[in-house]
Amino acid sequence: MRNPKANNIKLGAFVLSALVLMIFAFFIIGKNNNIFGNDFRLKVRFSNLNGLTKGNNVLFSGLQAGTVKEVELINDSTIEVTMQINSKVKSFIHKNALAAVGTEGLMGNKVVNISPVKGISKKVEEGDLLKVKNTANMDEIIAKLSKTNDNVASISEVLKGTVLRIDSSAILKLINDQSIGINLKASLKNIYKTTSNANEMTIGLNHLVNDIKKGKGTAGLLLTDTSMASTLKDAIVQIKAAGVNANQMTNQMNTMVKDLNHELTNGKGPLNTLLKDSLTAKNISLTIENLQKGTDGFNQNMEALKHNFLFRGYFRKLDSKKKEEQSELLKSSQKK
Repeated sequence: MRNPKANNIKLGAFVLSALVLMIFAFFIIGKNNNIFGNDFRLKVRFSNLNGLTKGNNVLFSGLQAGTVKEVELINDSTIEVTMQINSKVKSFIHKNALAAVGTEGLMGNKVVNISPVKGISKKVEEGDLLKVKNTANMDEIIAKLSKTNDNVASISEVLKGTVLRIDSSAILKLINDQSIGINLKASLKNIYKTTSNANEMTIGLNHLVNDIKKGKGTAGLLLTDTSMASTLKDAIVQIKAAGVNANQMTNQMNTMVKDLNHELTNGKGPLNTLLKDSLTAKNISLTIENLQKGTDGFNQNMEALKHNFLFRGYFRKLDSKKKEEQSELLKSSQKK
């Protein structure tokens, strides 16, 4: 029989080797290293890692693509991150892709997000340096939120003061006054009526203007009829001439009155003789009386001639002719 002790040693060595191999495999798997695949490396340089450490995941378009292999401080403002990428993802990453530090979930571990960019570009090669995508980190977001919160607080204080002033102002009392609303409603009705009347007036004016343009009505006839305009112009000229003649006549009459007044005042001229000389006035009166007597005698003689048998036929013909003329005038006036 074989030595049991040697068998136990061999068995223990086998189990220990298997355990070490298993631990190593778990470690490799935990670091997202491909045991049997051919991984390659890409680099990116950040100014701030925001807590990114060695061993964190690398995502491409949200898919697991590799892990952070090394973190190296280049200078006071540049940190170089070396990423070990799965060879299966290599064919999908192009040189124009952008890398940024992100977070798994809201408060998870830090990761490197590689995002593709539209456009034609070559595929990456071993050791290529990707460009950085500028994104706001959580600290910057929290700082901005804090500043925004302060601004909101300031605005709230100002709004609070404004609301308090409005609450105690006359404007709010005016708004709450029901009589103001009634009066405002009545005013709006009046404005509506006024607007309606204005619209009707506008429509009427439009019709009037259209009629004038078409030559309808007195105004249209005056504005569009050239002969009427010419006649009106001639009438205005004649009125102006009549005004000038009237003015000249008035001046002449004024001159005549002045002359008469001068003659009456100075006792010269025939008018002064007629008005102031009593003998001349008496002679004129006797002359008028004699004319009256002569007229009465002439009338008596004419009446005697009418009754004379020699002239009776003549005067009867004159009377019948006058009657016929009067009857014709009466008929013509009745027809009108």
